[in-house]
Amino acid sequence: MFDYRTPNTFNYFNELNPERRKVIGAVQEAIEAKSDLEKLFAVNGKELEQAIDLNKEIYDAPLMAALERFSPGVMYEAMDFPGLPTGAQRRLLENGIIFSGFFGLLRPDDLVPDHRLPIESEVPNIGALTDFWRPFVSPALNRTIAGAFVWDMLPDSHLAAWEDDHSYAQIVRVKFYDEKNGARQEPGENLTPLRGKLVNFIVRESLEDLEPLLEWTHPDGYTYYPDGTTENAASKEIEIAFVRRA
Repeated sequence: MFDYRTPNTFNYFNELNPERRKVIGAVQEAIEAKSDLEKLFAVNGKELEQAIDLNKEIYDAPLMAALERFSPGVMYEAMDFPGLPTGAQRRLLENGIIFSGFFGLLRPDDLVPDHRLPIESEVPNIGALTDFWRPFVSPALNRTIAGAFVWDMLPDSHLAAWEDDHSYAQIVRVKFYDEKNGARQEPGENLTPLRGKLVNFIVRESLEDLEPLLEWTHPDGYTYYPDGTTENAASKEIEIAFVRRA
């Protein structure tokens, strides 16, 4: 059982347990002190009441795999984990890494309680969570992805918690564009479901190079545009573009 209360509780990033307990403690102290909780949890009304109740009871709450816990979210719904073949499900569970305001880093099958805490939050007595987590998350993540071909689907707010040492073999970041009359602009809709549907394809195909993207059309009509690819050989970073033409 993964309850964050003992230093030897098993999970993939159990070295982060002391920091997890520190965040939980600080959040629970803020709840007791009623310290601007709307700003802390970025919700109000009934959602705020729910966030308070969940975070107060976090040590006694039922546990659920992180992938299932977060599945109501648009990213996880778009990935459609239940619809993946068994091999693709295993690849996602074994290779996926999730950033978390409360827990730093998680694997998709780590057990977590229900909770509410955006990684963009500033917690009393801790400060900005991205600043708090950076020295702990960065070595754990850099060590885990050393030598790997990495797909980065993180929003900028999450990237702020990671000091990248470029230890991977390559990392790919993705841009989406809508094109009309020869002009391109980033889509107005939320990018999260677009990324989620791409993750579905990546784990289906065990994608470790870009060539298979040439034969694939994103479910929302975007196609890989090789001429829009930029590469930084020194940092091993690749940025690719998907374009949807009107």
